Amino acid sequence: MKYESFDELKRACLICEKCSLCKTRTQVVFGVGNENADILFVGEGPGETEDLQGEPFVGRAGQLLDKYLQVIGLDRKKNIYIANIVKCRPPQNRDPQAEEQELCIDWLRAQTRLIRPKIIVCLGRIAAQKLIAEDFRVTKQHGEFIQKGNILFMGTFHPAALLRNPLNKPDALSDFQALREKIKELNIQI
Repeated sequence: MKYESFDELKRACLICEKCSLCKTRTQVVFGVGNENADILFVGEGPGETEDLQGEPFVGRAGQLLDKYLQVIGLDRKKNIYIANIVKCRPPQNRDPQAEEQELCIDWLRAQTRLIRPKIIVCLGRIAAQKLIAEDFRVTKQHGEFIQKGNILFMGTFHPAALLRNPLNKPDALSDFQALREKIKELNIQI
């Protein structure tokens, strides 16, 4: 179905029961930010805090993401949009299964169609493998920009992975700095 407005899309998504994740969620985590943003950040799926609050990246990982965003002049409320591959929390924060991703991806596609971003930043392996390439390796390809259609894609470390392995934080910071340079190069107003 083609949605004409963000409100129409969100209303439909909030009552979604396409996969079994609907049975264990507290609520759908649709996304947050500027619906006209030129930059879209995509994670894999909500965690426990996100499931409870209804907003992506609000736990410890989200606080770290906000710090990286702030360093390059981005803000989730002003000039970016943040969403996930799956909109409902997988039990025990496990990786979303391939079938769950497939059943949910149309919501993200519809969001992308309405937002029309110039850049999509994939946060973590699952988002990068779903949106960039099945064999994408974050540890080797992070920070690289890949053109697909009219959109530039970049994969970087998931903030939760950075909390588990802080040695990757400098690489993640350089990815965000590369993003800032790409924003300038493309004359994107933030």
